[in-house]
Amino acid sequence: MTIHRRQLLASAACIVLTAVASKAVVAQHALPWHPNAGAPPTPVRPGPWLHFTADEAKAVEAIADRIIPPDPQTPGGKDAGCAVYLDRQLAGPYGRAEGDYNKGPFRDGLKGQGPQTANGPAKQYRAWLAALDKHCVEQQGGKHFADLSDTEKDALLGGLESGEVKLTGVDGKEFFEHIVKDVQTGFFADPIYGGNRDMVAWKMIGFPGTRYNYLDWIDRHNERFPLPPVSLEGRAAWTPKAG
Repeated sequence: MTIHRRQLLASAACIVLTAVASKAVVAQHALPWHPNAGAPPTPVRPGPWLHFTADEAKAVEAIADRIIPPDPQTPGGKDAGCAVYLDRQLAGPYGRAEGDYNKGPFRDGLKGQGPQTANGPAKQYRAWLAALDKHCVEQQGGKHFADLSDTEKDALLGGLESGEVKLTGVDGKEFFEHIVKDVQTGFFADPIYGGNRDMVAWKMIGFPGTRYNYLDWIDRHNERFPLPPVSLEGRAAWTPKAG
């Protein structure tokens, strides 16, 4: 007997669906779902720096405000909480490079091969910021980065981006590229991670956030979504006030 490809695929699909159906549960009176039943991220709360020293945090906030300067409508990187986002990330699994292969031998590789170092992001940021501070003190009359004028900050960051400014012992261009990406991520990530405070970035671009359902709006192009954005934690306005 000849079995055609279509019949074979249909038979396989039938077996899979039958197996799934045999494990199905009949929902009665309530959905088989519970809020936060998975592994939701722990919300970042205001508090002291977990990874950065006070001086490091001051430098990172100053850098964040030059990468995303404030304007009359939207806060800049500092007030949006980008440094807080990065601090909490560096203090957690990301900073320790958990999940990455962290054993030697370590050799210089191509960029596409990823980091080739024993240092995770937390140690790398510490080295980058120390080198930046050393450069500023030596080249800017004893000033730290946060003490420079905006023009001086932009000139220094531009020099790091182009490679014209060299930092002792570290790759300044790599530092610039890394912190730009991290500040942007903090600005647009869900506020539950510490950045995008009050969903300022989402309000700026009209992003609806993590609403459960906005199917009715998917095909309505070039129309501004009229509802305010929603975070993974919901909206502050939905939280009952005590008393």
